[in-house]
Amino acid sequence: MNTELTRKLNIEHPIIQAPMAGGPTTPDLVASVSNAGGLGSLGAGYLSAEQIRNAIREIKQRTDRPFGVNLFVPEQPSTPEDTIIKMNDYLNKYRMEVGIAQSTSIPKFVESFEEQVQAVLEGNVSVFSFTFGIPSHDVIQSMKQQGMFVVGTATTVDEAIALEAAGVDAVVAQGSEAGGHRGTFLPSTADALIGTMALVPQVVDHVSVPVIASGGIMDGRGLVASLALGASAVQMGTAFLASIESGAHAVHKQKILSSNEDSTEVTNFYSGKAARGILTDFMKDMHFYEGTIPAYPIQNALTRDIRQAASKVGNPEYMSLWAGQGLRLSQDQSASEIVKQTLDQAYLLIESMGNLRE
Repeated sequence: MNTELTRKLNIEHPIIQAPMAGGPTTPDLVASVSNAGGLGSLGAGYLSAEQIRNAIREIKQRTDRPFGVNLFVPEQPSTPEDTIIKMNDYLNKYRMEVGIAQSTSIPKFVESFEEQVQAVLEGNVSVFSFTFGIPSHDVIQSMKQQGMFVVGTATTVDEAIALEAAGVDAVVAQGSEAGGHRGTFLPSTADALIGTMALVPQVVDHVSVPVIASGGIMDGRGLVASLALGASAVQMGTAFLASIESGAHAVHKQKILSSNEDSTEVTNFYSGKAARGILTDFMKDMHFYEGTIPAYPIQNALTRDIRQAASKVGNPEYMSLWAGQGLRLSQDQSASEIVKQTLDQAYLLIESMGNLRE
């Protein structure tokens, strides 16, 4: 499956492992996908500069193939202080549920984007990708001058057009089926929840750079469908979440493998930004909160201690169990086997479709 993107990235197969931040994209997972001929991706949005350097070093010890690093474009929330205090007080009842002390202080919001960018530049990786917006012209040009292929995330056609104008080399078209955080950064009358099948061909028709289909793609059927829609590759996240090399919590993996296509919901309760995950008691109960949810990354920082405490004791009801709508198709196999099975199924489908013409 030789496409424009496989040629530009010098990879064998048009399969990109989604850069899932927060732990799932271990060096083992990234390297395994790259070694299998796809493109592994490190989700580094929550990592410090030093952690990024260490992770890049570990990945390079495991593979000499191309791989990418993904960062979150910083946002400047304007949430009033009283809104933050009210939310922090409300969250204390959940802190009691998971057995940790109540909190009166506001934790650090995010890592330094400038320091993260510098660590990626020093790492000299093949691909730099980003989400939640568009970095400055200087950041994009610095990456390109270093020889990196630059990829941005869009959830609408207008966002894709803006990314191309900013100088990206490819666009990820993220459909509403995708797990984890939405990459939306421009105003949208419908919260940018456009399905992958509807979004991809429209993006393809309006940008000249390669398009990467993302959202609900779990196997060879999704790969063939995406290529038919005009995509140059697919980005798969949930498909790798339950893999052997994934750093997702064991409870998170188990929930993915035992849940159905209607088990997820888009919520901003965990982080202040829309994200798709498996429905939990925390999400259900937070629907009764009558105040305003602080914007990302403030809410993300406020709930961090709750999520971490729940993770330590294996309580899924207070963890953020990010997953896409294709989770019923998940498998607890090695990443390389998932890549192989996806390709084998795709080739069989293409062959069968060729037979239909005869």
